[in-house]
Amino acid sequence: MVSELLASAIRMGLPVLLAALGAVYSERSGVVNIGLEGMMIMGSFWGAVGAYYAGPLAGMALAVAASVLMALVHAAVSVTFRVDQIVSGVALNILAYGVARFSSIALFQKATMSPHVQGFTPINIPGLDQIPWLKPLVTNLSPLVVVGFLLVPLSHWVIEKTVFGLRLRAVGENPLAADTLGLKVFHLRYAGVLLSGVLAGLAGAYLSVEHTGMYVEGMTQGKGYIALAAMIFGNWSPVGAMGAALLFGFAESLSFRVVESAVVPYQFIKMIPYALTLVVLAGVLKRTTPPAADGIPYEREEA
Repeated sequence: MVSELLASAIRMGLPVLLAALGAVYSERSGVVNIGLEGMMIMGSFWGAVGAYYAGPLAGMALAVAASVLMALVHAAVSVTFRVDQIVSGVALNILAYGVARFSSIALFQKATMSPHVQGFTPINIPGLDQIPWLKPLVTNLSPLVVVGFLLVPLSHWVIEKTVFGLRLRAVGENPLAADTLGLKVFHLRYAGVLLSGVLAGLAGAYLSVEHTGMYVEGMTQGKGYIALAAMIFGNWSPVGAMGAALLFGFAESLSFRVVESAVVPYQFIKMIPYALTLVVLAGVLKRTTPPAADGIPYEREEA
């Protein structure tokens, strides 16, 4: 059924959506966050650890804490010390992989997976669950799915309608002018990167606690990079990022359906979401407009 395929696309697209929203905050402040993949790895591993020992809510909290710590390192290195933001992000991704493997051996005596963990109790959306064709979309939902899609209008409002959002956009477009007006450029850029850490941690925790019920090494499968592509495809806006995340989720969901049919070789079908990422970026990159100071370190000139 179409509704079942769409429901699967929503579940597959949620971690991309959460990480893409985080990327919007970071890049609208002027900091490129290639380290989203590493933050998701930390979120997935420590989310499973917290859920295993103290339940899913503790798993979410620990995942966010671990991811924010990674984001703090990225902010310190790229904002305060003005190291190349791409290099910093890639280094964090490598570091996260090693930390997750070492910690898994130390805590679970296994290098690549954790024991099974308990997730949240699924919920239904009252009223809508009585409509037959909507039932697959609104029943047995993870609470994180609801939270994730509520974050889209909330993020749009924060970025476009609040003083904080205006200041965040200002330091991403012209940090020198913002600094001249008295805005704390470094503080705002730190805030953008840390918010991306919060959302990437939730994305990783969703994968291990809700989606698979355990941590498995490599489970992020490049979704942090796809989230960056979704953000670019969405023109650095929360609503656009949501549309792109659902598109990638649909491609991944469709790939599972085709694999089950055994008509096309498995390896070729698994390429679909990643090939779609390249095609989308090739088609829209020239039509998008990033923040003017995105990826450019800011050095305050002392009088």
